[in-house]
Amino acid sequence: MAEPEEASEPDAGEEMAEPEESAALKTGLGVDPDTMTIRVGVNTDLSGPFAPLTTKITDGHQVYWEWLNDRGGVQGWTVEPVILDNGYDVPRFREHYEVMSGEGDESVVMFSTSIGSPHNLAIRGELLEDHLVAVPLSWYSGWADPEIGQNVLEIQANYCIEAMNGVTYMAETYGDKWALITWPGDYGEDAAIGAKLAAENLGLELVYDGQGAVSPVPGTDHTPVITEIVNSGADWVWIATSATQTAPIMGGAFQAGFTGHWGGSGPSWNPALLNTPVGPLADQLYTFSYYTVLWNASDSQGMRDVIAAMREYRPEAPFDDLYVLSWIYGLITSQILDQAITDGDLTRAGVEAAAKKITADLQGLAPDQTWSGEPNANIVRETYIYDIDLAAYTPGRTVMDEGNNGISLIKGPYASETALNWEYEPCFKAS
Repeated sequence: MAEPEEASEPDAGEEMAEPEESAALKTGLGVDPDTMTIRVGVNTDLSGPFAPLTTKITDGHQVYWEWLNDRGGVQGWTVEPVILDNGYDVPRFREHYEVMSGEGDESVVMFSTSIGSPHNLAIRGELLEDHLVAVPLSWYSGWADPEIGQNVLEIQANYCIEAMNGVTYMAETYGDKWALITWPGDYGEDAAIGAKLAAENLGLELVYDGQGAVSPVPGTDHTPVITEIVNSGADWVWIATSATQTAPIMGGAFQAGFTGHWGGSGPSWNPALLNTPVGPLADQLYTFSYYTVLWNASDSQGMRDVIAAMREYRPEAPFDDLYVLSWIYGLITSQILDQAITDGDLTRAGVEAAAKKITADLQGLAPDQTWSGEPNANIVRETYIYDIDLAAYTPGRTVMDEGNNGISLIKGPYASETALNWEYEPCFKAS
């Protein structure tokens, strides 16, 4: 792989349009025309179950704005992220939304990161009323449905499609008998339904249906689920939980005699598990599904930029593939803001309208994305399948080093026949 170049300058003719006359630009909440500052919201988990992942995503997202602002911002405007920690707690998430949707110093013009499926479902009505759009840190299939997520801008393939692709790969590789275990709710059951759709098309035998059987509550005893897996006779398991459940369930099942393979939705895995006793087991048995390319896995413009920027602005940051996702959130948000400025309307309503006009150029980091037109034509159907490779794992390295999170590409961007032929509808609908 070629050595990344210095981060490129945003090109005014391609990435950022020519600015309109400033006197004609409408502004409102979340924008300070005197200092030419635009505030965007980051309502995320920095202390809860996903914090080991989301703290890195947030740090990389801050780097994106530092990098962009040092290169002229968005048509001369500085973008300032307002970051609030909700600990993955829905009531705290709502409290932060009220602050950032209000009129104070932490008011924002849009949300560049908004974590969680239940969290964003809880504010979907307010988003419409407030003319705010949010880029979710969530891959719930409902976001593409205008009746559910009109102002929640789906990114990459959803959990349902991801599971279609993952289950197809697992069946083709490891056999027809499978088990399913997931969280309840919009993440786990979205994945469960996609997995079952693929399994039905492929004629697979579901020997244990643990849809919604894994509690996300820390400290939960997973013995009943482990027992079902061990007794199922499955060739492999598809899991949609968090990594804090993946480790004890996979390890416990192995200790009880289960030797089948495992695959799971993106949030189910954390490379830090390779530092634990479950690491050698995952090396032999786990297949990782994800939504983007990984660090230095391509020579695209986006990849060169994210690597060079992290090395310039956070040279001591731990190496991680998650910074690619950080960059994607920045690219989407800055291109929406750029369109709003070009349209002469940097109010929340203007930004809302701009989001529905653009096709976000993700510069080779993931398939490009648009939110106008018919959802069935717009949804992304490709994901990436990776092998866990303990020998390639390089713990303790920083972004300045050549590192690897113990992950190697098997195939991708990849879309299964089930995913390609699926007529879009939300897979799981909350009651």
